[in-house]
Amino acid sequence: MKIKSWLPIFSLLFGAFVWGIIWYPYRLMADAGVSGIYSSFYVFILTIAIALPYFFISKKKVPIWSKDFWLLALVAGYTNISYVLAVIDGEVVRVMLLFYLSPVWTIFLAHFMLNEDTQKRHYIAVFISLIGAFIMFWEPGYLIHLDSKSDWLALSSGLGFAITNVMTRKHAHMTVNQKALAIWLGVIVVAIICIMFDKNAMPTLDFFRPVDAAIMMVIALSLFLSTLLVQFGVTQIKAVEASSFFLFEIVVAAISSYFLVGESIALKEWLGGILIIAGVILSAKN
Repeated sequence: MKIKSWLPIFSLLFGAFVWGIIWYPYRLMADAGVSGIYSSFYVFILTIAIALPYFFISKKKVPIWSKDFWLLALVAGYTNISYVLAVIDGEVVRVMLLFYLSPVWTIFLAHFMLNEDTQKRHYIAVFISLIGAFIMFWEPGYLIHLDSKSDWLALSSGLGFAITNVMTRKHAHMTVNQKALAIWLGVIVVAIICIMFDKNAMPTLDFFRPVDAAIMMVIALSLFLSTLLVQFGVTQIKAVEASSFFLFEIVVAAISSYFLVGESIALKEWLGGILIIAGVILSAKN
């Protein structure tokens, strides 16, 4: 395979790696007393600050005054913040598996919004994934039991991720730089909306220790690179097919959560997760 044809795949895998490990520095920030909303707010301001020289060097205008730009920004902003809040408070792999029901939503969204061909195997994939979710969240006395706020945040974040990817592919008139900037600004806007309803005091810059600042800088650099690469990747690869490459995130999350915080998941979650992954692979198969 030519290097050029590998670039979109590498881009998606790199993005999956970043989002599979980024939960840990966000947890470190939470342990230091900075909630996911405030850490996201500061991190994405840093991300935009890092991006400004890039935009200047590229000498390309990045228009932001359009409905498509801000719709993408709001959906992507919610997706990012809900994901961060879910992985801070919930079991990492459980959150990831819930999040990765996103290909189920992508199949329907891509069919109606992008007119992508929906085949019989796609509906079989949806059925398999939903059976997996049922197994994961079945409890005695409950049909389906989502037992924490992090579960609901992960589920809604996966839906937001599906919408973001479909919108990214649909808005072919927008450049990769525009789409990336929309995501970064969207997180800041959604964070500000959340902060307006938050009763806790906002941590000021003098609250952060040097190690906190270093952690935020690492997150910002990672997000800067991964956002640009993922936007490039999903522009080049069909929305449903792109979803399969993001499964690498679950592998990274499972390994990192085991070694960094000693998390493990129950047998029924493994069984449900295997079915969800099987459904994603089937949906993306050529």
